[in-house]
Amino acid sequence: MSQSEPWDEVDAYFADLLAQDDDALQAALRDSEAAGLPPIAVSAPQGKLLQLLAQVQGARTVLEIGTLGGYSTIWLARALPEDGRLISLEYDARHAEVATRNLARAGLDKIAEVRVGAALESLPRLADENPPPFDLVFIDADKVNNPHYVEWALKLTRAGSLIVLDNVVRGGRVLDAGSTAPDVQGTRAALELIATHPRLSGTAVQTVGTKGWDGFALARVL
Repeated sequence: MSQSEPWDEVDAYFADLLAQDDDALQAALRDSEAAGLPPIAVSAPQGKLLQLLAQVQGARTVLEIGTLGGYSTIWLARALPEDGRLISLEYDARHAEVATRNLARAGLDKIAEVRVGAALESLPRLADENPPPFDLVFIDADKVNNPHYVEWALKLTRAGSLIVLDNVVRGGRVLDAGSTAPDVQGTRAALELIATHPRLSGTAVQTVGTKGWDGFALARVL
Protein backbone atom coordinates (compact mmCIF):
# COMPACT_ATOMS: atom_id res chain seq x y z
CA MET A 1 0.00 0.00 0.00
CA SER A 2 1.15 3.50 -0.84
CA GLN A 3 1.98 5.74 2.09
CA SER A 4 -0.13 8.42 0.39
CA GLU A 5 -3.35 6.50 0.95
CA PRO A 6 -5.76 8.55 3.08
CA TRP A 7 -6.14 5.83 5.71
CA ASP A 8 -2.38 5.88 6.25
CA GLU A 9 -2.53 9.61 6.80
CA VAL A 10 -5.43 9.23 9.23
CA ASP A 11 -3.53 6.54 11.14
CA ALA A 12 -0.49 8.83 11.31
CA TYR A 13 -2.67 11.66 12.62
CA PHE A 14 -4.22 9.41 15.28
CA ALA A 15 -0.81 8.07 16.28
CA ASP A 16 0.78 11.52 16.54
CA LEU A 17 -2.13 12.87 18.56
CA LEU A 18 -3.16 9.92 20.73
CA ALA A 19 -0.61 7.11 20.59
CA GLN A 20 2.84 8.58 20.22
CA ASP A 21 5.76 6.19 20.11
CA ASP A 22 8.38 7.07 22.72
CA ASP A 23 12.06 6.18 22.49
CA ALA A 24 11.59 2.60 23.73
CA LEU A 25 8.79 1.84 21.28
CA GLN A 26 10.64 3.42 18.37
CA ALA A 27 13.76 1.48 19.28
CA ALA A 28 11.77 -1.75 19.41
CA LEU A 29 10.57 -1.22 15.86
CA ARG A 30 13.99 -0.10 14.67
CA ASP A 31 15.80 -3.08 16.19
CA SER A 32 13.16 -5.49 14.92
CA GLU A 33 13.68 -4.17 11.40
CA ALA A 34 17.45 -4.32 11.74
CA ALA A 35 17.21 -7.96 12.84
CA GLY A 36 15.14 -8.82 9.78
CA LEU A 37 11.88 -9.50 11.60
CA PRO A 38 8.80 -9.21 9.39
CA PRO A 39 7.10 -5.78 9.59
CA ILE A 40 3.86 -7.12 11.03
CA ALA A 41 3.77 -5.55 14.49
CA VAL A 42 0.56 -3.82 15.50
CA SER A 43 0.29 -0.13 14.67
CA ALA A 44 0.70 2.51 17.36
CA PRO A 45 -3.08 3.15 17.63
CA GLN A 46 -3.64 -0.61 17.89
CA GLY A 47 -0.99 -0.88 20.58
CA LYS A 48 -2.63 1.93 22.51
CA LEU A 49 -5.98 0.15 22.17
CA LEU A 50 -4.47 -3.00 23.69
CA GLN A 51 -3.06 -0.93 26.53
CA LEU A 52 -6.42 0.73 27.16
CA LEU A 53 -8.24 -2.59 27.11
CA ALA A 54 -5.85 -3.94 29.73
CA GLN A 55 -6.27 -0.80 31.83
CA VAL A 56 -10.07 -0.79 31.58
CA GLN A 57 -9.95 -4.46 32.52
CA GLY A 58 -7.85 -3.61 35.58
CA ALA A 59 -5.51 -6.33 34.38
CA ARG A 60 -2.76 -7.62 36.64
CA THR A 61 -1.84 -10.59 34.46
CA VAL A 62 -1.60 -10.78 30.67
CA LEU A 63 -0.83 -13.67 28.35
CA GLU A 64 0.39 -12.87 24.85
CA ILE A 65 0.65 -15.58 22.20
CA GLY A 66 3.04 -14.32 19.53
CA THR A 67 5.73 -11.86 20.63
CA LEU A 68 7.58 -10.90 17.44
CA GLY A 69 9.90 -8.04 18.51
CA GLY A 70 7.97 -7.12 21.64
CA TYR A 71 6.30 -3.94 20.37
CA SER A 72 2.78 -4.98 21.41
CA THR A 73 4.29 -6.53 24.54
CA ILE A 74 5.59 -3.14 25.64
CA TRP A 75 2.18 -1.52 25.18
CA LEU A 76 0.49 -4.27 27.20
CA ALA A 77 3.11 -4.47 29.95
CA ARG A 78 2.87 -0.74 30.54
CA ALA A 79 -0.79 -1.21 31.49
CA LEU A 80 0.14 -3.47 34.41
CA PRO A 81 0.95 -2.51 38.01
CA GLU A 82 4.49 -2.88 39.30
CA ASP A 83 3.68 -6.33 40.66
CA GLY A 84 1.86 -7.37 37.48
CA ARG A 85 2.95 -10.20 35.23
CA LEU A 86 2.99 -10.65 31.47
CA ILE A 87 4.01 -13.89 29.79
CA SER A 88 4.58 -13.81 26.05
CA LEU A 89 5.06 -16.96 23.98
CA GLU A 90 7.25 -16.79 20.88
CA TYR A 91 8.09 -19.63 18.51
CA ASP A 92 11.24 -18.11 16.97
CA ALA A 93 14.26 -17.87 19.27
CA ARG A 94 15.72 -14.98 17.25
CA HIS A 95 12.49 -13.01 17.59
CA ALA A 96 12.41 -13.74 21.31
CA GLU A 97 15.99 -12.51 21.72
CA VAL A 98 15.13 -9.20 20.05
CA ALA A 99 11.96 -8.87 22.13
CA THR A 100 13.77 -9.59 25.38
CA ARG A 101 16.28 -6.83 24.65
CA ASN A 102 13.50 -4.43 23.74
CA LEU A 103 11.62 -5.16 26.96
CA ALA A 104 14.74 -4.69 29.06
CA ARG A 105 15.48 -1.34 27.41
CA ALA A 106 11.89 -0.29 28.16
CA GLY A 107 12.43 -1.19 31.83
CA LEU A 108 9.82 -3.95 31.70
CA ASP A 109 11.95 -7.05 32.14
CA LYS A 110 10.76 -7.48 35.73
CA ILE A 111 7.13 -7.58 34.56
CA ALA A 112 7.31 -9.21 31.12
CA GLU A 113 8.81 -12.61 30.33
CA VAL A 114 9.28 -14.15 26.88
CA ARG A 115 9.15 -17.93 26.62
CA VAL A 116 10.56 -19.60 23.52
CA GLY A 117 8.95 -22.53 21.74
CA ALA A 118 5.85 -23.62 19.92
CA ALA A 119 2.90 -22.14 21.80
CA LEU A 120 0.96 -25.40 21.73
CA GLU A 121 3.86 -26.93 23.65
CA SER A 122 4.43 -23.95 25.95
CA LEU A 123 0.76 -23.59 26.90
CA PRO A 124 0.43 -27.03 28.59
CA ARG A 125 3.63 -26.37 30.52
CA LEU A 126 2.27 -23.02 31.59
CA ALA A 127 -0.98 -24.64 32.71
CA ASP A 128 1.02 -27.15 34.77
CA GLU A 129 2.41 -24.21 36.76
CA ASN A 130 -1.17 -23.44 37.84
CA PRO A 131 -0.77 -19.68 37.42
CA PRO A 132 -3.45 -17.22 38.58
CA PRO A 133 -6.04 -16.73 35.83
CA PHE A 134 -4.98 -14.26 33.18
CA ASP A 135 -7.07 -11.12 32.98
CA LEU A 136 -6.37 -10.57 29.27
CA VAL A 137 -5.08 -12.82 26.50
CA PHE A 138 -3.79 -11.34 23.24
CA ILE A 139 -3.53 -13.87 20.39
CA ASP A 140 -1.37 -12.81 17.44
CA ALA A 141 0.49 -15.89 16.25
CA ASP A 142 0.17 -18.47 13.46
CA LYS A 143 -3.43 -18.25 12.33
CA VAL A 144 -3.94 -21.93 11.59
CA ASN A 145 -3.84 -22.65 15.32
CA ASN A 146 -6.18 -19.83 16.33
CA PRO A 147 -8.97 -22.13 17.57
CA HIS A 148 -6.49 -24.04 19.73
CA TYR A 149 -5.20 -20.77 21.18
CA VAL A 150 -8.72 -19.65 22.03
CA GLU A 151 -9.37 -22.99 23.73
CA TRP A 152 -6.19 -22.60 25.79
CA ALA A 153 -7.11 -19.03 26.61
CA LEU A 154 -10.35 -20.33 28.08
CA LYS A 155 -8.44 -22.78 30.26
CA LEU A 156 -6.11 -20.08 31.56
CA THR A 157 -8.64 -17.32 32.29
CA ARG A 158 -11.66 -16.73 34.52
CA ALA A 159 -15.11 -15.22 34.19
CA GLY A 160 -14.65 -11.60 33.16
CA SER A 161 -11.32 -12.09 31.37
CA LEU A 162 -10.87 -10.70 27.87
CA ILE A 163 -9.53 -12.51 24.80
CA VAL A 164 -8.32 -10.44 21.83
CA LEU A 165 -7.74 -12.26 18.55
CA ASP A 166 -5.85 -10.24 15.94
CA ASN A 167 -5.89 -10.30 12.13
CA VAL A 168 -9.31 -11.86 11.62
CA VAL A 169 -10.25 -10.25 8.28
CA ARG A 170 -7.36 -11.64 6.22
CA GLY A 171 -7.90 -9.00 3.52
CA GLY A 172 -11.51 -10.14 3.16
CA ARG A 173 -10.60 -13.78 2.61
CA VAL A 174 -12.35 -14.71 5.87
CA LEU A 175 -15.59 -14.66 3.83
CA ASP A 176 -14.50 -17.69 1.81
CA ALA A 177 -16.04 -20.69 3.56
CA GLY A 178 -14.48 -23.01 1.00
CA SER A 179 -10.96 -21.67 1.32
CA THR A 180 -8.22 -24.24 1.85
CA ALA A 181 -5.76 -21.59 3.10
CA PRO A 182 -4.68 -22.57 6.61
CA ASP A 183 -4.86 -19.00 7.92
CA VAL A 184 -8.44 -18.58 6.71
CA GLN A 185 -9.51 -21.97 8.02
CA GLY A 186 -7.95 -21.29 11.42
CA THR A 187 -9.44 -17.82 11.67
CA ARG A 188 -12.93 -18.96 10.70
CA ALA A 189 -12.76 -21.85 13.15
CA ALA A 190 -11.74 -19.50 15.96
CA LEU A 191 -14.56 -17.08 15.14
CA GLU A 192 -17.07 -19.94 15.05
CA LEU A 193 -15.77 -21.11 18.43
CA ILE A 194 -16.29 -17.64 19.88
CA ALA A 195 -19.78 -17.55 18.38
CA THR A 196 -20.89 -20.91 19.75
CA HIS A 197 -19.00 -21.48 22.98
CA PRO A 198 -21.27 -21.13 26.02
CA ARG A 199 -18.51 -19.41 28.02
CA LEU A 200 -17.76 -16.73 25.44
CA SER A 201 -19.49 -13.56 24.30
CA GLY A 202 -17.72 -11.81 21.47
CA THR A 203 -17.71 -9.67 18.40
CA ALA A 204 -15.35 -8.80 15.54
CA VAL A 205 -14.50 -5.39 14.12
CA GLN A 206 -12.99 -4.52 10.75
CA THR A 207 -10.17 -1.99 10.64
CA VAL A 208 -8.36 -0.12 7.88
CA GLY A 209 -5.10 1.76 8.23
CA THR A 210 -1.36 1.29 7.99
CA LYS A 211 -1.86 -2.47 8.48
CA GLY A 212 -4.24 -2.65 5.52
CA TRP A 213 -7.74 -4.08 5.60
CA ASP A 214 -7.92 -6.23 8.69
CA GLY A 215 -9.61 -6.41 12.09
CA PHE A 216 -9.78 -8.13 15.43
CA ALA A 217 -12.17 -10.20 17.52
CA LEU A 218 -12.87 -9.42 21.16
CA ALA A 219 -14.43 -11.97 23.50
CA ARG A 220 -15.36 -11.87 27.17
CA VAL A 221 -15.20 -15.04 29.23
CA LEU A 222 -18.53 -15.74 30.94
